[in-house]
Amino acid sequence: MNPNVKSVTKTIKWGIIGCGNVTEVKSGPPYQQTNGFELVAVMRRNEEKAKDYAKRHQVKKYYTNANDLINDDEINAVYIATPPDSHKEYALKVANAGKICCIEKPMTSNYQDSLAIYKTFKEKNIPLFVAYYRRSLPRFLKVKEWLDANFIGEIRHISWIQTKPASELDKSKAYNWRTDSKIAPGGYFDDLASHGLDLFNFLLGNIKDAYGFSANQQNLYSAKDAFTASWIHENGITGSGTWNFGASNHLDSVTIFGSTGKIEFAVFHETPIVLTSQSKNETVFIENPKHIQHPHVEGMRDELVFNNFKHPSTGETALHANWVMDKILGNL
Repeated sequence: MNPNVKSVTKTIKWGIIGCGNVTEVKSGPPYQQTNGFELVAVMRRNEEKAKDYAKRHQVKKYYTNANDLINDDEINAVYIATPPDSHKEYALKVANAGKICCIEKPMTSNYQDSLAIYKTFKEKNIPLFVAYYRRSLPRFLKVKEWLDANFIGEIRHISWIQTKPASELDKSKAYNWRTDSKIAPGGYFDDLASHGLDLFNFLLGNIKDAYGFSANQQNLYSAKDAFTASWIHENGITGSGTWNFGASNHLDSVTIFGSTGKIEFAVFHETPIVLTSQSKNETVFIENPKHIQHPHVEGMRDELVFNNFKHPSTGETALHANWVMDKILGNL
């Protein structure tokens, strides 16, 4: 990427559908701060909250209807930051309006809906991105650098264990869209495991087959809360994962095993990444940016404005992540 370019030949003007928590710090500010992009409008159904967001972030327009934002002639591109059950409806409208789109992850709640979005944007030849921003973070690019340098030899296996206790919200049984099976069939698996599985496709090549088991062990909400899976990548690397959202402690541990060493890191926890091998031993801590989606957004700018970069997180790559998740959940 080339984030230090001082002049641009064109400016892409963005609108955001769904200016909720994820857009406050993680993703919204980069659309304002990235040279070549401008955030001109936001939308939220609650007018008071939409107006408040626009005022606090110095966004000149706000809407309460997504169609009004999508059809705003000033807007060239739309970032969809709503819960995944609405992604398909909004994305297809954006495509029909002929506008660039970035969708929060996962692309949708299932592979078939994601496929419909992907095919529409491909047929119309409109750029489509999905906010699997870990593909662009420096800490994971360091892991890829170590892998590409063959520091751990031939890669054999990847293992990920993620556990966390039930939250107070979970225990209260109050409504949470993230654990509503109608919106997120896999619950926190959809929200969290998708990040790691997509990252593994990026680091090791695409997963070609996957199987899994899931259960609702706590009966605190309608979605499943316990998952285990095994998979194999196209290049023969095997993988395994366990995700449990009712365990006693927080654990986020990934190990990539090679013929001459291993690499250890966390998908979510900001811990050091550790290389242990016959040729090199290194422990590195790379802090995430304040606005964690900044490298992801800059990458879109570099592809769309400067034409000097191919973004790693597209509709095609995100579609494959949905396929893997549906395979693990037994839906394909």
